Amino acid sequence: MCGITGFVDFSGLDRDDARARVRRMADAIQHRGPDEEGYFVDDHAAFGHRRLAIIDLSSGQQPMSALNGAVQIIYNGEIYDFMAVRAELEAKGHRFRTRCDTEVLLIAYLEWGEACVDRLHGMFAFAIWDSRTRRLLLGRDRVGKKPLYFVRQGSVVAFASELKALRAGGLCPTELDPEALDCYFSFGYIPSPRTVYQGVRKLLPGHTLMVTANGETERRYWRIEFTKPDPALTFEAASEELGALLDQATRSRLESEVPLGAFLSGGIDSSLVVASMAKLVNRPVITNSIGADDGGATELPAARRVAEFLKTDHHEFMVKPDAMAVLEKIAWHFDEPLADSSAVPTWYVCQMARKTVTVALSGDGGDEAFGGYTFRYIPHVVESRVRAALPSIVRKPVFGGLGSLWPASAKLPRPLRLKTIFENLSVSDAEAYYRDLVWLRADARERLYSRKFQESLRGFTPYETVHPFYAGSDAPDALARSQLADMSIYMTDDVLAKVDRMSMAHSLEVRAPLMDTRVLEFAARMPAHFKMNMHEGKLLLRRLAAQRLPEEIHRLPKRGFSISAASWLRNEVRDFARDIIFNPASLLRDYLDTATTERMWSEHQSGARDHNVLLWGLMMFGLWERKHLTDVNAPGAGGSVSASSAPPVRADVVNG
Repeated sequence: MCGITGFVDFSGLDRDDARARVRRMADAIQHRGPDEEGYFVDDHAAFGHRRLAIIDLSSGQQPMSALNGAVQIIYNGEIYDFMAVRAELEAKGHRFRTRCDTEVLLIAYLEWGEACVDRLHGMFAFAIWDSRTRRLLLGRDRVGKKPLYFVRQGSVVAFASELKALRAGGLCPTELDPEALDCYFSFGYIPSPRTVYQGVRKLLPGHTLMVTANGETERRYWRIEFTKPDPALTFEAASEELGALLDQATRSRLESEVPLGAFLSGGIDSSLVVASMAKLVNRPVITNSIGADDGGATELPAARRVAEFLKTDHHEFMVKPDAMAVLEKIAWHFDEPLADSSAVPTWYVCQMARKTVTVALSGDGGDEAFGGYTFRYIPHVVESRVRAALPSIVRKPVFGGLGSLWPASAKLPRPLRLKTIFENLSVSDAEAYYRDLVWLRADARERLYSRKFQESLRGFTPYETVHPFYAGSDAPDALARSQLADMSIYMTDDVLAKVDRMSMAHSLEVRAPLMDTRVLEFAARMPAHFKMNMHEGKLLLRRLAAQRLPEEIHRLPKRGFSISAASWLRNEVRDFARDIIFNPASLLRDYLDTATTERMWSEHQSGARDHNVLLWGLMMFGLWERKHLTDVNAPGAGGSVSASSAPPVRADVVNG
């Protein structure tokens, strides 16, 4: 696992200036690769690499070259089936100098060109400079486990694993993108390909980008397809196939020359991953679990039970709710604002795990692939059936009217909180999915945003980001369409971004067997009733858990990997959060209506409404602003070059 960064100037560059610049860029992401550093500079390209050594410790240094230096590669990630690809290349006459997957990717490019990615399974982001044709090839893995940002201005194109590297090299515009901010205030993250900065993009998962002096060509090489299931497939046969696929995916992720372990939350997903590991290794699996010391529910007893059952080398840590210092560090590592409060326990479990291992396997992916978000999926499926049974000419006036009249209050008994359901029934499936995904309903968004911010959006709404994934899908049912949209948006730009930044903050590599593309493709072929009924989700995973784990584990409800953000905002971080959200110098004053924000804050503090998701997001935006736009010497930067010290990019900046 590593950090990559670099730039190409097709009009030519000054080597001394380029070498100094790319070194600053690599230094900014030293945390991603503390073991080694490497650089390459020629008349047009400058590459920088920070290495976290996992495989082939003695000879896997980067940048790596071929054809007497004419082709250069820098790469971040792991290709899990690289030995099979290597064997295919050796059969074609290629010879290898190392035992690492970087060289396999490099030689695969020489053999198949841009199509080399079609053969790769793993998590990766890479850049290949081919000086023979003056082409830069960027690539990202199929589901977006590893990040890759890029920006082009004039003859210069720059890329990096993190935005702070682009800023450290002076290669990142600093103007904020209002559409990206609208998405952030609505979702809590910024969906690809947008970034917080105008003109800077994320390379989409499952895509390559070929860059030349004349332009760019983006190619999608993989997408998950939810096909109609085989009617002859039985639940028992599907469970057996899933078990074999999970074991295969886990086995491929055990390749390591450094200590390897797992996160164990006590939930079904991570417990099944640990169970597979226990079958495949001849030593106790090192497992790490955390709990929040805030009086709420904890999964530690369940994790302890699984650890005892599987005889793991188990470690526990209790998170204390005085997290102000760690929140500042988290904001620095999130180059864009990201509002997921589960970043706090993720930070701590990564910090804890790094004390004993360099690689950790996780249970990420089970909810999206196997229908785990039942709090959204079950109502959505039921509502979809009602929509199908009633014509819109009936639904819109009846349910729309009821939704507008029904009160919205957290103090109502749960069976009477029907406002959202009525509103959802008056619109299409795609619109209802979107409403369940966002924090802000249309009316609240209009009240919250300042007039100036609304004008800058020019009619844009985040629905434009969601609609193509949901309505443009050929998935056979409402559950499958929701899963596809979640995988394309939430999973990539919230879950995976969070895990990548928090793990890399501690130089820890995290691998997720349930996100193996063959597991995801298998799940996409399953009928909806193999995944979820009207009471619970992840039915196939629960069946497998009943066979491999203690009996009580597969019956546990989903609790999630999170803290009690609502309580924290009313207690432990109340004053801290208020000072940030209502800082008179903050950009939030430009984007939000202060009176509306004050009212939402008061409603949350009194318990009349629960606005914790939005308020946490505003706090994290304010912290992000402080770390990346305001405070040059912000704490938590780990000694790296401050992003705010970098000048804005110009088209000729690399020429010096």
